Amino acid sequence: MTALGLAAALGARPALARSAPVALEVWKDPNCGCCGDWVLHLEANGFAVKVHDVGNQAVRKRLGLPDRLGSCHTALVGGYLIEGHVPAADIHQLLRDKPRALGLAVPGMPIGSPGMDGPAYGNRRDAYDVLLVARDGSTRVFRHYPGQAAPKA
Repeated sequence: MTALGLAAALGARPALARSAPVALEVWKDPNCGCCGDWVLHLEANGFAVKVHDVGNQAVRKRLGLPDRLGSCHTALVGGYLIEGHVPAADIHQLLRDKPRALGLAVPGMPIGSPGMDGPAYGNRRDAYDVLLVARDGSTRVFRHYPGQAAPKA
């Protein structure tokens, strides 16, 4: 009996192979803490992040994202633009689904989104939408995150 057969007979499951990290580039201000926290969120969720600490306005403009959808950092992954505090799970879904779109955006800096969460924000979670941005700048809701009041002390 092979080792795999023996493991199966004993009820053990073989370890699933982890896929290679997904390469992502991000443009941000070098002094922005929430951008750094978002990068840590991405790295913890399967992304290999290359950071450009030069701000994001020039790249956002070059990629054609309307100013009204802007936030504090801009990223590129798999040919898609990612603007703001988009959760890693939504980026993974975008890459699986491959819609015809410019990318995803979370305009502004909603409290409770990745990088804008945790004790520094009183564990508050405001409602926000991740928007799918079409190439013409129009949007539709990709995923809605409901708000949740901060826990009482």
